[in-house]
Amino acid sequence: MCRLLSITPINKEVITEVYLCTLMKEYEQVELPNGIRVIHKQVADSKIAHVGVMLDIGSRDELKDEQGLAHFWEHMVFKGTKKRKAFHIINRLESLGGELNAYTTKEKICFYSAILYNHLDKSVELLADITFNSIFPEKQIVKERSVILEEMAMYRDSPEDAIQDDFDELIFPSHALGKNILGTEKTVSSFKRSHFQAFLQQNLNTEKIIISSVGNYPASKLIKLVKKHFGEVAQKNNTPERNWFDGYSPTRKEFKKPISQAHFAMGKPAFSIKDKKRIPFFFLINLLGGPGMNSKLNLSLREKHGLVYGVEASFSPYLDTGQLGIYFATDVKQLKKSQRLLLKEIELLKKKPLGALQLHKAKQQINGQLAMSEENKNSFMLMMAKSILDLNKVPNISTMFKRINDLTASELQELAIETLDTDQMSSLTYLPK
Repeated sequence: MCRLLSITPINKEVITEVYLCTLMKEYEQVELPNGIRVIHKQVADSKIAHVGVMLDIGSRDELKDEQGLAHFWEHMVFKGTKKRKAFHIINRLESLGGELNAYTTKEKICFYSAILYNHLDKSVELLADITFNSIFPEKQIVKERSVILEEMAMYRDSPEDAIQDDFDELIFPSHALGKNILGTEKTVSSFKRSHFQAFLQQNLNTEKIIISSVGNYPASKLIKLVKKHFGEVAQKNNTPERNWFDGYSPTRKEFKKPISQAHFAMGKPAFSIKDKKRIPFFFLINLLGGPGMNSKLNLSLREKHGLVYGVEASFSPYLDTGQLGIYFATDVKQLKKSQRLLLKEIELLKKKPLGALQLHKAKQQINGQLAMSEENKNSFMLMMAKSILDLNKVPNISTMFKRINDLTASELQELAIETLDTDQMSSLTYLPK
């Protein structure tokens, strides 16, 4: 079946339609003359319009004295635009039963909404307004500064969150990837309207902005609204150079905290978002300590020995590098035993290849997890935007299934030997005072 998959501008006046035939999932994509790209997936089983605006700007793009500015900007877009006050922004969609939200990561900022699809116009218009017409009222900056300082205090009071921030800095010392997304009390307390305006001027690039949408409406309807509300946005081509990370060396640190449990994190840099080994490594880490209760670490530390409430291993890929992290909390008397069991499970992955049945079940499990994540339409909308920015394509789930199903026990064992050298891992421990 032939479907319209992409519409690419030849110049500012001409838009050429490109038709492709596919048996895969169907998307429709268009690029506006100012460089902003739109991607839409039509679904037949939803009354909700999920729309997001994702910018390829994150905390790693901040200068030293700007730490926390990207996250602060994310907060400030809700505090006033050229035609709306804070109350009107909050009330615009929520009074209709919808939601408006945002988040900041190391490499992305996203504003997104969910609302009944017959209110799609209101959603698109509001997202355009807060993204490009924020005025950063000084009085609101003062109030929101207090909110963010409270947010920082909340995370400091949560050792499972605080250790992640400190662990990032341990893995990426003196680099923007290691800095806390929230910033520091000193930097957050220094920001004024001019800082936000300068940050946008330095980093905004309309060619690195994606409007992503999932809902039961045709792409033509969405594209018409996007052209109406985003088409007049001035083209920006700022391309600040990101500082790629290198120079890692393993580090081990311990801190005493006013807490009741010992908290332990270990890991190292890993593969980037574009590395071909990313999917096999994701499979390996999911097997070791993924969300399933049958992960190797959970079966050992929790189910067999009863040492922890939870244990997890995660893999976070970035554009130039990635991060492997393993975390658990336990009674301080059980810390050493828990660490020994953790190291034992890692060594088993390196020394003993998975059996045929074990490998088959692991593949079925991760394929099921991927399929279920695709059913979450909001998450899928956000995934499409991020994939277009990072890879210039939307990964096809059938292709991912094939890559996973083609994995062999020997390939995974070799990957474990290559990547899970515990002598090269850093560790961070919080101990009770």
